[in-house]
Amino acid sequence: MHRARPGRARRTAGTALALLLAAASTAISAPSASATSATQEVSYRGYHLKVPTGWPVFDLAKAPDTCVRFDMHAVYLGHPGSQATCPSHLVGRTEALLVEPLDGTGTAAVDRTTGLAPRGTASYVPATTSPLGEIRLAVPSAGVIATASYGTGEAAVEQILRTGRLGSDARAGAVPHAESPAVAAQDTAVAAQPGAFTGQGFEACTAPSTSQMNAWAASPYRAVGVYIGGNSRGCAQPNLTSSWIGTVTGNGWHVMPTYVGSQAPCTNFGHRVSTDPATARSQGVSEADDAVAQAQAIGIPADSVIYDDMEGYNNTIPSCSLGVLNFLSGWTEQLHARGYRSGVYSSASSGIKDLAGQYTTGAYTLPDHIWFAWWNNAADTDAGSYVPAAYWADHQRIHQYAGDVSETWGGVAISIDRDYLDVDGGGSVPPAPTKYWVDTFANAPVYASPTSTTQTGTLNAGTNYVYCKVWGRQIGDATTYNHWWLKTDPDIGPANQYVSAYYLSRWGNDEAKDNNGTVIPDC
Repeated sequence: MHRARPGRARRTAGTALALLLAAASTAISAPSASATSATQEVSYRGYHLKVPTGWPVFDLAKAPDTCVRFDMHAVYLGHPGSQATCPSHLVGRTEALLVEPLDGTGTAAVDRTTGLAPRGTASYVPATTSPLGEIRLAVPSAGVIATASYGTGEAAVEQILRTGRLGSDARAGAVPHAESPAVAAQDTAVAAQPGAFTGQGFEACTAPSTSQMNAWAASPYRAVGVYIGGNSRGCAQPNLTSSWIGTVTGNGWHVMPTYVGSQAPCTNFGHRVSTDPATARSQGVSEADDAVAQAQAIGIPADSVIYDDMEGYNNTIPSCSLGVLNFLSGWTEQLHARGYRSGVYSSASSGIKDLAGQYTTGAYTLPDHIWFAWWNNAADTDAGSYVPAAYWADHQRIHQYAGDVSETWGGVAISIDRDYLDVDGGGSVPPAPTKYWVDTFANAPVYASPTSTTQTGTLNAGTNYVYCKVWGRQIGDATTYNHWWLKTDPDIGPANQYVSAYYLSRWGNDEAKDNNGTVIPDC
């Protein structure tokens, strides 16, 4: 994960080009397309596909240290190596293709997100459910499984998969199935992650192999960030299984499960959050559900913190910040509903600063942990002016203090970002907020905060529920008025908005009680 800063994209692009050129010598010689053709045919174990002529094709058996990355156009044939040489982190996806043996190794097995070509064919059959940014197709008659990533070009990779055919050298194989979440949980039986820990950690784009993790027992690090899913996850994860989770946690490592999903509306990533508050919140809910599914698939239990990776963005654009805040509010609420705790990674100067700005407003449901990128080389959890010291102060912080570095421990070199953690041990997910029932005498406008003057929706007249109250601007006139604002979920517009207590059918000026006369608590 990286903070956004000037020149960052240029350096990342340069790194990508250098890696591509360095790997060119390991590329398979694909048949040349004719001058009038836009495609080339590649084959693997009798499975033939047509891909754009400009895509390099890499044989992972010949070059197992090749980084399988989904942020650049390429075809990868074979299992990703367990010790691939990758940058410390990649975010974003474009159209790329991985074809590997369907043998149950790593993630090469059929699960709920995998389409299944009929026997005797290589026909593309979409899965009944598929996460954004990725399409998986098993072809049992060739004994292979294809993973196609995409940014904005979902139709393009579907077209590539539709060109699939079987050659005379295709050999049918068994169809291994991924273990169920229940079995994964039994296999690992790990505690909630990352657990109680104060000290140093690191992240790598692809989860290191268990042998690499064992070698790094000689390092000062005892926590590791892993990218469990998301439509913007850039690296393949051949090692990230329930067995891996069980082994590394059993060896004393703390795991920071990270989901790289939709990015801010004002960025150029292929998958972005909407600027419409209701849509953004819905996206956050959907991606939280997917994050839980990915966590459960590798044995990460309830009460764990799952961190959303929201890369840096221009938070001087109000609509951009509004979309992000609503997305993250939906993300947190749904994780809580599913029994998990919420964390957010972002740059200290954008996403984290925006969250801190809402800490006392009650306008959004805020994460349980923050993970801020501020590369000041200080191994601590001091966020400086970006976050007041009193916010997220109860062992709820991670600081990414350096990045894009290569370190060697136990003879093993890995490109990493460095972190310092001060986190609690998990515990119970915050309970759902209490609802207080009130009658309102008219359709009432709602707002994102008690001081906002921009209407975000409407609470219809009748019996409604509210959660809590905040003092704000006066609504009414000289004789009938109210300064209290009630947090509610309106009939029209995003959840967690504010309606003036002026619209209550009962009670007097500057009173805020429910229908039973109970004073509504402060937010």
